[in-house]
Amino acid sequence: MKNILHFTQKKSRYQKIIGHLHTMWSMRLLKVKNFKIEPVPRNAIQSFVEKWHYSHSTNGVQQTQCFALFDDNRMIGAMIYALPSMKSTAAKYNPDNPLRCWELRRLCCIDDTPTNTESYFIGQTLRWIRQNTDIEVIVSYADLEQGHEGIVYKASNFHLIGQSGGGRNLMVDGKKFHARSLNQKEKPYGRDLKRRWENKEGHKFWESKQDMYFVDTKPKNIYVYYLNKKIKKKLLKLYL
Repeated sequence: MKNILHFTQKKSRYQKIIGHLHTMWSMRLLKVKNFKIEPVPRNAIQSFVEKWHYSHSTNGVQQTQCFALFDDNRMIGAMIYALPSMKSTAAKYNPDNPLRCWELRRLCCIDDTPTNTESYFIGQTLRWIRQNTDIEVIVSYADLEQGHEGIVYKASNFHLIGQSGGGRNLMVDGKKFHARSLNQKEKPYGRDLKRRWENKEGHKFWESKQDMYFVDTKPKNIYVYYLNKKIKKKLLKLYL
């Protein structure tokens, strides 16, 4: 009986490996130009982003437009454009029309997609935005803390215009939050974090200060894409 069970488990693992290799090979044979993008509601990509994006979260993202990337009927990528997380960002990178500035907040694809899939995805969404909105500037950040330098943005003709300052993350029971989460009073999780932080000293719930603490993070590379040539010519002089 044990031999049969061992053989079945071994066969199951073998089948999984073969299935994975088959998927990888199939994806490599595909051409990115055959993929299709579609504008979609947030709930259509929410679980996909939570699975495939390194943050595994969309907390704090106030989306303005979402997209999905498809291979036939299978979703293989997702993207979220949103209002910049800070109002000063829009005013800085599109001072004449800050309301016409979006931030690319989430971009993710499944593993083993063909080379250039992400840059193709970005390019197709930028074309859609140019044709269907009056947005003039797109801002995005490459997180050096995650080892991302922004190669995909360079391949998509974004301009590297500098770096943000180093930041801080709030660690709570081993889970990472942005430092600003403590001040998100309009959000239930923000109020909970604030309450816990203010009561952590001497509160019986806390056995150690290590349950909740800040850690410093690396800066981020700042990339900008101009959908309006006149604005591009005007603003690039300020940064380059």
